Amino acid sequence: MKSNVDYEKEFAEFLSKDDHLGKMVHKRAEKFGDKKIAVRHKAFGQWEEFSWKRFVDLIDNCAMALLEEGVKEREFVGIFSNNRVEWAVVDFACFSIRACSVPIYQSNSAEELKYIVNDCNIRILFVEKQEHYDKAMSILPETKIEKVIIFDHRISYDKNNPMVMLFADFIEKGKLSGRQKELEERLNMATSEDLSTLIYTSGTTGEPKGVMLTHKNWLAMLFATGYHIPIIESDVNLAFLPLAHVFERAWSYFILCSNARVDYCHIAKPEALMEFLAESRPHYMCSVPRLWEKVYAKVMDGISQAPEKKQKIFKWALDIGGQYQYLKKDKKPIPLSLKFKHNIADALVLKKIRNLFGGRNKVFNCGGSAFSGEIAEFFFRCGVLLLQGYGLTECFVICVANPEHNKFGTCGPVVPLMKVRISPEGEIQATSPSQTQGYWNKPELTKELFTEDGWVKTGDIGYIDDEGYLLITDRLKDMFKTSGGKYIAPQQIETLLKEDIFIEQVIAIGDGKKFVSALIVPSFEQLEIYCQKHGIPFTSKEEIIKHPDILKLYRERIDERTKGLGQVEKVKKFVLLPQEFSQETGELTPTMKIKRKIISSKYKDIIDSIYAE
Repeated sequence: MKSNVDYEKEFAEFLSKDDHLGKMVHKRAEKFGDKKIAVRHKAFGQWEEFSWKRFVDLIDNCAMALLEEGVKEREFVGIFSNNRVEWAVVDFACFSIRACSVPIYQSNSAEELKYIVNDCNIRILFVEKQEHYDKAMSILPETKIEKVIIFDHRISYDKNNPMVMLFADFIEKGKLSGRQKELEERLNMATSEDLSTLIYTSGTTGEPKGVMLTHKNWLAMLFATGYHIPIIESDVNLAFLPLAHVFERAWSYFILCSNARVDYCHIAKPEALMEFLAESRPHYMCSVPRLWEKVYAKVMDGISQAPEKKQKIFKWALDIGGQYQYLKKDKKPIPLSLKFKHNIADALVLKKIRNLFGGRNKVFNCGGSAFSGEIAEFFFRCGVLLLQGYGLTECFVICVANPEHNKFGTCGPVVPLMKVRISPEGEIQATSPSQTQGYWNKPELTKELFTEDGWVKTGDIGYIDDEGYLLITDRLKDMFKTSGGKYIAPQQIETLLKEDIFIEQVIAIGDGKKFVSALIVPSFEQLEIYCQKHGIPFTSKEEIIKHPDILKLYRERIDERTKGLGQVEKVKKFVLLPQEFSQETGELTPTMKIKRKIISSKYKDIIDSIYAE
């Protein structure tokens, strides 16, 4: 087994080839020109392809237009947009002139946008759709924004405002600027130590913090997480998660570094993803547990209502799929009889599930929150390899499963270059060349982030098992203690419940209380089908969730899902809510994480009523 010293030597060699992301794309353009597609998107209704030459020509013209606007080295440029090729163009254009891109979640409110713009003094802001433009214009008087540049030319905007400009015109401005020599000089001076970006954290427990990342940080991330995955030039990655998140952005960089193609999905909603999967047919994709939880729940619910014969075939196919995939994973010979059975199982069941995701899947990365090992193993048996990982913006991936080392229910082994330790309090702490320098403009919070010897304090509780796999117990700040003195890990409870097709969202409650309770947002789509099937009349969501038969249904399903928990962890009481938690109401972060304090405060009367009885 290689040591960290070995990996450090290999990383040094890796850096000698690509030490800066701005230089990386230019090298690929020189190599491939118009012979290979680098990126695609469907931003205007149909797929549009960009060769490496066209992609980098846009990057250079955008970079020169930024120079025309007087953008200095290390200056911050904002991108407020969904995923699309122009997003990446601006990102790499900033890198090429040694400026810093600042991604802003496409779903952020005007207030959140204003906070980020003012925190790092953004002058130039790129926006995509009408909502982004409108929010940007609404905050102009309270910011130092000098130019708003629009990606989507179809929106309604003030054509007479000199501060507003279409992206196509901005590119033309760069093309005619005559600043090619200045661009080349800036790029030639670029080093791996250049600050590349600020990534603002979601802010589950306070205002967002701008995480500073250098090019070396990114490249250490790419080396460590992509080390075990043999990307080939014909591979396709579907960038579905927001590029404002470190997970999707880093993986997209890795795909481009590996000379493969990125397809950008501009609609960050699970229901839209299925269409993109069918058309893109990706080999790779980053994802979050909720996507797989919903697909799994739907498949299992459909099977539970199927005839007994069909259920038996399904279970048999999963069993055969498991036998086949485990032998394949361990690189053991597969008997001819098993190959024959697997071909039948594949045709009857397994292939149909793979086809939901385009049918060409090699590896789908999964992270962002707790994930059920049962669900991961289900898809593994079907031939869909989900590699769960764990990390945070401040140092990216700490652990991730790989094709050879994939233990369901864990976050995988520690990645190369990363060192991990567990503090006496059970907190996971890590250090690596990928770790941030700290938070922009927040020295006190930066000091709190690190231990005295420079390790990142993750804020997560966990342990490394005897085989070297990391398991996360919970967030240090999310753990609560009942009035009986028992510590409870809410994410474990919530993960179990979210596997159910009738549950869309859930938050476990119980800090200082006599027992654990839960606020549950039902999956109303499934609930309405259930009501129609069982003759339960309703005129509103409020009426459904109060019906005795519905309450009885949820009680049974909660008990079934949590039967493996200890008595103190079981959900004794629950309340069904008529509306989903959302970012707009302040209950979720842009990455769909629950803001526990806000929800507990907002629903205080309901929570109090649970414990008053």
